[in-house]
Amino acid sequence: MRTRPTPTWAAPGDPLPRTGRLAEVAEVLADGRVLVLTGAGISTESGIPDYRGESGSLRRHTPMTYDEFTTSAAGRRRYWARSHLGWRTIARAAPNSGHHALAALRASGRVSGVITQNVDGLHRAAGTPGVVELHGNLDRVICLGCRRTSAREELDTRLRTANPDFGGTVSRINPDGDVELAEEAVRTFTVVECLRCGGILKPDVVFFGENVPHARVERCYRLVDRAAALLVLGSSLTVMSGLRFVRHAAKAGKPVMIVNRGRTRGDEYASIRVDRPLGAALAELRSLLENPVPGAAVTP
Repeated sequence: MRTRPTPTWAAPGDPLPRTGRLAEVAEVLADGRVLVLTGAGISTESGIPDYRGESGSLRRHTPMTYDEFTTSAAGRRRYWARSHLGWRTIARAAPNSGHHALAALRASGRVSGVITQNVDGLHRAAGTPGVVELHGNLDRVICLGCRRTSAREELDTRLRTANPDFGGTVSRINPDGDVELAEEAVRTFTVVECLRCGGILKPDVVFFGENVPHARVERCYRLVDRAAALLVLGSSLTVMSGLRFVRHAAKAGKPVMIVNRGRTRGDEYASIRVDRPLGAALAELRSLLENPVPGAAVTP
């Protein structure tokens, strides 16, 4: 499955009904074995923008594609110059209340697993175990030649040494760690190669136009098969890499719930569609489950 930078999709027909109430979501969570799929919307409150929201970066920015990165030395220089500055912002980001609430739901056993389309590592930082990072993580680097992986901190040190006078004014950061940077600031940037084989270094993330590793996809399908329901948090589901799991769950007759700001490409598959900011919504869900109202349907 190759993903492409798609800013939107042609939503058919009128919007399906949405609600701001979370009681039905809480009831499904109370029964346990709910698999969660998260998107960029869960990290916006940590200062990391999304791609397709009202101020999404795809409205003004085209992400790096796999073909450009692998075939263009100038493209790689532009990416690494911008990412060298942007990664520091991603690395400093802290989990928000939504990440922590989801970690608590996972610890309680109600959430059976978490798949994230994000590359920021904030679910792991919040203490959620066993997160499947569908699109990889910016804190790792991989060599396209010998396939050696290394820590992003190691590369950051090498890039600082190779570019002691490099700097620039960052006007905007994007979800992939790329930033808006003037072209003149990019031209003199020095890109470093793999220490082992001299090959091309790439962040260990899935670029647009690149395949999600097959084994990772199959692991996600198994998680869907074992779950009783699927809860989507903060994803427009525009690209197939996430939407396919929604379709798979719906085809198997499992309840699909979506909590997101605005319409999603998966709305037709969902029995519950909630339009709420995620931080507050997840905190409320946690409260509903930990402090059920007497006589209500939600049970511990």
